[in-house]
Amino acid sequence: MADQGVQIDGDKLCCSICLDLLNDPVTIPCGHSYCRDCIKIHWDGQDQKHIHTELVEELKETGLYTVPADHCYPGPGDVACDVCSGRKLKAIKSCLQYLVSYCEQHLQPHHNVDALKKHKLVDPSEKLQDTICSRHNEVMKIFCRTDNRCICYTCSIDEHKAHETVPASNRKKDVNLHKQEVEAINQFADKAVRDTEKIFSELILLIEKRSSDMKQQIRVQQETEINRVNELLEELEEELNELKRKDTELEKLSHTEDHTQFLNMFPLLSDLNESSESRCPTARPLLYFGDVPAAVSEVKDKLQGILQRGWQKVFADSD
Repeated sequence: MADQGVQIDGDKLCCSICLDLLNDPVTIPCGHSYCRDCIKIHWDGQDQKHIHTELVEELKETGLYTVPADHCYPGPGDVACDVCSGRKLKAIKSCLQYLVSYCEQHLQPHHNVDALKKHKLVDPSEKLQDTICSRHNEVMKIFCRTDNRCICYTCSIDEHKAHETVPASNRKKDVNLHKQEVEAINQFADKAVRDTEKIFSELILLIEKRSSDMKQQIRVQQETEINRVNELLEELEEELNELKRKDTELEKLSHTEDHTQFLNMFPLLSDLNESSESRCPTARPLLYFGDVPAAVSEVKDKLQGILQRGWQKVFADSD
């Protein structure tokens, strides 16, 4: 008889409500055993359910009964409560020990039962199974940097024993820090682009204004030069007409037989305006207009040099 082991039914050692080992066990008349706190909460819940039912019926008669608001039901991207029957409510937490998602009502035991308070609650997720190690059926709370994946505690002391490991929460912090760094880089880059666009827009406006001023100045000088040449042309045409008139008079005078009249009139007709030659247009090019493109081209070359040196300096400082 001493060789025969004692056979113990493990189910009888567990509470049917919290599914953990019995804590301060009590046995009810039907023979089942529960944790004292679990069965107390359950019985209290039954009493409350009876009271709640009577209250609902009374509110239905008065028209004051309302169903849960639409925001209590899961929408796109939400997770449904795994415990609700009928139309499921939206889950607010998921339990990593049970791999179950709970709505606010069904989550209450995790807040009230001491054994359930120890369970790890996280934001609701439909992929809870992904957090469990398929080999050891444990929650993967460790990150293996060597293999770049999450593992459970048993994995960390078994095949990953010599690997570099950190708590998964640390890895999450590292990921969050990298995300924050990426976000900061994007923000600074976007600001740099906006500031650069603003500066270049101002530079373009400045160049366009200088170009407009230069065109206006050239047109003004053009009009001045044309007026000067037209005035000179009018004077030359007047002198030409005067010369033609004198030439005609001289022709007549050459045929006269009155020598006295010839001697008196000839000096007057042969006298030419001494300033005529000084007012004659020259064939020299108008240097003013030729110098403008050369000056603008020089400014362009200097601006290109400044931009090129500035570009190289900016990216040299960023390396």
